Amino acid sequence: MKTREIVEYLNSCFLPVYQESYDNAGFLVGDPDREASGVLATTDVTDEVIDEAISLGANLIVSHHPLIFGGLKRLTPANATQRMVIRLIENKIGVYAAHTNLDNLKEGVNGILAQKLGLTDCRILRPVEGVLRKLVTYVPTADADRVRQALFSAGAGGIGDYDCCSYNSDGFGTFRAGEGCHPYCGQIGELHREAETRIEAIYEKRLENKIIRRLLDVHPYEEPAYDCIALDNALATVGAGMVGRLPEPMPADEFLAMVKARLALPVVRTSQRIDNSKLKIEKVALCGGSGAFLIGDAKTCGADIFLTADLKYHDFQSAEGQIVLADIGHFESEQFAKEIFYNAISKKFSNFACHISQKDKGYIYYI
Repeated sequence: MKTREIVEYLNSCFLPVYQESYDNAGFLVGDPDREASGVLATTDVTDEVIDEAISLGANLIVSHHPLIFGGLKRLTPANATQRMVIRLIENKIGVYAAHTNLDNLKEGVNGILAQKLGLTDCRILRPVEGVLRKLVTYVPTADADRVRQALFSAGAGGIGDYDCCSYNSDGFGTFRAGEGCHPYCGQIGELHREAETRIEAIYEKRLENKIIRRLLDVHPYEEPAYDCIALDNALATVGAGMVGRLPEPMPADEFLAMVKARLALPVVRTSQRIDNSKLKIEKVALCGGSGAFLIGDAKTCGADIFLTADLKYHDFQSAEGQIVLADIGHFESEQFAKEIFYNAISKKFSNFACHISQKDKGYIYYI
């Protein structure tokens, strides 16, 4: 199996179109046409992880954090990143990263963190906007079912966990075919009136070209009429952070003790002293990695606590007694990303060697 096959599959799972503009996810190092001998899933690419890949005979590392984040103007042993890239090339090891595109998926970094903490009724904290559109087209009523199914098969009609969603209304259309036309119905030069169904279906902008090509392939008219309308609606399955509920309210000290135990945390920094059981936690917001930009969203949704990382001193001040802010560490909050990679690859390529890194420890130590 070529490395390219694995990369294409990963891109279909962790859609690159949903990475943030500043990010650098994707296939970063290596030859996509090289035969893949094994995959090592990790949170970070480090020298220890590269050693591990070599010892396992794995020539593709799948990482959450991109090894190459900013541009490389030269490739010399001048810094750690360049030295690791040189080692990877010398050992014929490729690197693929799924970063903010994995963060932004409902079943991504935040989804698995919520799962580990036992949260239910989970939803995206800040859904992405500006990526939904609506297709409107007009089809002879006798052909409406066939065209609808074609649009659904191309990806139109999804709303949350529902698919094949459309709105349909019947009316009639008029047209007159000019010389040289090949009308599906009616005569050249004569005004024709045809019973038609107006079909409306929502889709993600990334699928637009595929959907329009499919519409033009199956629509019976020589010149189909259609509109692509931009929507302000948020896409509920993609975006930053997550909010969910505990099955039962818990005293804050017990909840944080549970978080520390399940995430193997040596310490948690909080915005207020948690030394008694009077404060109850039920609604939990979270964001793996640096999530200070979501503090306002967490407060607005009525969360009792917001779990994230990389909070600064004045970020804690912004809690203003309305919410508990808890810094659980950057690596620690994203440590389960490698499980997502492992599960995805193992499910698709069941007879292929895939490993979870045992040398992936992060960059921060607590003493």
